[in-house]
Amino acid sequence: MELQVIQNKIYEFRGQKIMFDFDLAQLYGVETAQLKRSVKRNMERFEGEDFMFEVTREELSRCQFGILNKGRGSNIKYLPFAFTELGVAMLSSVLHSSTAIEVNRNIMRAFVSVRQYLSSTNNTTKEIEELKQRMKVLEDGNEDTIAAINDLSEDTRKELDDIYLALSQLADKQKQIAQKNKCKPIGFVHYDNKK
Repeated sequence: MELQVIQNKIYEFRGQKIMFDFDLAQLYGVETAQLKRSVKRNMERFEGEDFMFEVTREELSRCQFGILNKGRGSNIKYLPFAFTELGVAMLSSVLHSSTAIEVNRNIMRAFVSVRQYLSSTNNTTKEIEELKQRMKVLEDGNEDTIAAINDLSEDTRKELDDIYLALSQLADKQKQIAQKNKCKPIGFVHYDNKK
């Protein structure tokens, strides 16, 4: 049995990871009624909601699990049992077939895999939050730096404007001086008299 198939039958319900009795019965290759009878004969093994609980009609109507109505009529005659990881582990003591034992091993692996995935997702979420905090600090620092650069560049722009103004004034003065000191050319002037 592939882990992915089992993982797809693990749901979040009442804040716990659970599997429904009809999915478990299908995996074990037994009728849902047979699985429920075995559980009811051994109820002391499943006491407490950390092992198993019966889903209420209100929960069914509120959640509207599409999976509950697959292949069934619109009215569910018997409310399904929801088994937690501990409850599924306890099922192996109730169902003694070799198929049930093998399927149970794979179900336990699937629960562990889901738990590992969720813990890595939580770590990733924490890492993302840390990165967001670091980015915010950098952005705040960059805003201050950009503001300082803008102030600096405005001052620099004014200074450059002053330098350009001074250079243009100096160039104008040099032109005036050059025009005042303009001399007649020295040397021979050649006139062409051929007309």
